[in-house]
Amino acid sequence: MHVEHHPLIKDFPEKREQLQRLRQEDPLFARKAEEYEALDKRICRIEDGVETLDDAALTALKQERVTLKDDIARDLRRASGSCCGGCCG
Repeated sequence: MHVEHHPLIKDFPEKREQLQRLRQEDPLFARKAEEYEALDKRICRIEDGVETLDDAALTALKQERVTLKDDIARDLRRASGSCCGGCCG
């Protein structure tokens, strides 16, 4: 079974330089990005059958990944100055 990874660089290819810069300059952003990628790798291991987890727990991990990605996307919008102010809180 083919399992698709969701690395940040694949989801935000136009933000490659910004992702790298924020990882170097913002420790909180770097921690979020590392947590996201570790979570994505774990989900892929589960879907590949390398690691086992029940469906409800896997669904919770996937939701956590979506929430982290949304948070990272808000950080990227803020950093680029393209946030209107209302969406980023």
